[in-house]
Amino acid sequence: MRIVMSGASGMIGTALSEHLAGHGHEVIRLVRRPATDPGEWTWNPAAGQLDAAVLDTAEAVINLSGAGIGDRPWTKKRIQDLRDSRLEATRTLTDAMGRLGTPPATFISQSASGYYGASREGLLREDSGPGHGVLGSLCVEWEGTARTAPPGVRVVTPRTGVVLSTSGGALGPLLPLLKLGLGGPFGNGRQYWPWITLADEVAALAHLLTTDVDGAVNVCAPESADVNTIVAALAKAFHRPALLRVPRPALRLVLGRLADELVLANQRMEPARLSDAGFTWEHPSLSDAMAWLTKDKAR
Repeated sequence: MRIVMSGASGMIGTALSEHLAGHGHEVIRLVRRPATDPGEWTWNPAAGQLDAAVLDTAEAVINLSGAGIGDRPWTKKRIQDLRDSRLEATRTLTDAMGRLGTPPATFISQSASGYYGASREGLLREDSGPGHGVLGSLCVEWEGTARTAPPGVRVVTPRTGVVLSTSGGALGPLLPLLKLGLGGPFGNGRQYWPWITLADEVAALAHLLTTDVDGAVNVCAPESADVNTIVAALAKAFHRPALLRVPRPALRLVLGRLADELVLANQRMEPARLSDAGFTWEHPSLSDAMAWLTKDKAR
């Protein structure tokens, strides 16, 4: 399969590119700088510029573009950057598809668990309505833009949760603290994080390329866990204490709105459609995930 991918240099994109190439697929990575090898193609999503020729023989497009959600505090400018980086890239891709007589059959455009807002009770399934706040509104727009792909294109919007990996993601700032014995739960720790390992995230996106599923898909592990449980499991796996709880007021003081919508968010997602599509998790339980995280420290 010939696959065009945006956001291929990020944590998920890098791992997914390697996975797909390892399974015999041709991956064309969209880059903002001048292309340096045949596996790259230059584009400028901020200006809406993409030569549709790159999509002409592609069977699928995977869109992972977007500025990092938790990389820095949410100033007004940063919130605008989060929105623009996602909507501009997605719109540039759907516009380019629309200029083709036969567009790619499949468009997988990343979304996020933030669709459900910061604080929701009960299980969140794909038919649960959107939440409020910055991420809820952003994800609604993001998914809506993906659905402007031409008729006949199967559009999938994976609502990805917290991706566990020692190479970055949500654990990037937490693991060094845990290894020093300084990490601990955030707030009261009773908020649910919809977690998934990087290996299963990549496998799930690859699986969605070959199914007939369309629309929103919750991408997380089938085992629910709150932050107290996740941090305790991490501390045990890395043989470190996790006693220093970070209080909610301190998080809000340092992180502002990001604290409530990301770190303190309560989202107990159920991956119903992913399971129904026949996906098999390599790490369905938190204990499986911890064993995988500690098996290869270089991951």
